[in-house]
Amino acid sequence: MNKKLWAHGLIASVMAGVLLTHSAQAAGTQAQAAQSSAMTVNVEKAQTLQWTETVGASGWLAAWQEAIVAAETGAFKITEVNVDIGSSVKAGDILVKLDPASATASVQKQEAQVASARASLAKAHADAMRAKEVGTSGALSGQDINGYMITEQTAQAALDSAQAALVSERLSLQQTDVRAPDDGIVSSRSADLGKVVSAGTELLRLIRQGRVEWQAEVASQDLPRIGPGMKATLRDGSGRQFEGSVRLVSPIVNTGTSRGIVYVQLPKDPDIRVGLYGTGSIVIDTKPAMTVSESALVFRDGINYVFTVGDDYVAVRKRVEVGRRRDNRVEILSGITANDRIVSSGGAFLSENAVVRVREDSK
Repeated sequence: MNKKLWAHGLIASVMAGVLLTHSAQAAGTQAQAAQSSAMTVNVEKAQTLQWTETVGASGWLAAWQEAIVAAETGAFKITEVNVDIGSSVKAGDILVKLDPASATASVQKQEAQVASARASLAKAHADAMRAKEVGTSGALSGQDINGYMITEQTAQAALDSAQAALVSERLSLQQTDVRAPDDGIVSSRSADLGKVVSAGTELLRLIRQGRVEWQAEVASQDLPRIGPGMKATLRDGSGRQFEGSVRLVSPIVNTGTSRGIVYVQLPKDPDIRVGLYGTGSIVIDTKPAMTVSESALVFRDGINYVFTVGDDYVAVRKRVEVGRRRDNRVEILSGITANDRIVSSGGAFLSENAVVRVREDSK
């Protein structure tokens, strides 16, 4: 009887073992089937990069300073124009010549007047000296002697006046050569050959030292964060990029637009032209940023998510807060850790707790 019970127990144990083996095999088969039918994804880990914080800006290119070149004397006729728009000039270069004939004649006339005044002074001085000598003998009264002395002083004043007038006439003659007040580039020209100009007539304009700057408009709330020396990047309409630095920040904000102007000094470059419109940014600071590929973001119902994959190959959806974007990468402010394996592409086709396969070269 005991042998029969023992035999029945043995048979039951064997049957149970067989059933457990079949169950495990079935579960394994189901897991393998789920794994084999799962979506294959690439994964990545977040990268911490040093990203610059920038402020957007846009505005026109203008001359750093303009120098107006005008006739200082007149009315004289223009006899030579030695430059044109775009010409580079050095300080002291003769840009325009005026007809010197009239000024030369005025100088010669004034030189003759100086000579006449000098002769009159010589005569008055001689008369005054004789009057002093004769005065000691009593032949001349004191009043007569004073008259000769006054005549001498008057002659001296006349000579001084004539000499000052001669200096003025010579200066007018020199000013018939209109010279550049500083190095620069000619930006406009109104001087025409044969034109008669008077003193103060504008002849040319120069971009002083050839310096062009970007007058970048920036939102008023960003102005306090910007200071001289900060780096700036400008792109013109053709896509060319130029680097510059902040020269100064305007203390005035436009009440209509709530924007202020930041003056950005640019390098000397023939492609940088006054009047171009440019957009760009001003670098405020450099800060670390935890970033993922932009393709890892899943945007649903107005919220940003990423999918992470654990050791069990189950995709878990995590809500994230995003920040700056650059070069197809996006900054993650919160929601993940540096060790998370993040689905870098294909997340839009995943659902919560979906089983995935990870491509080997993306682990």
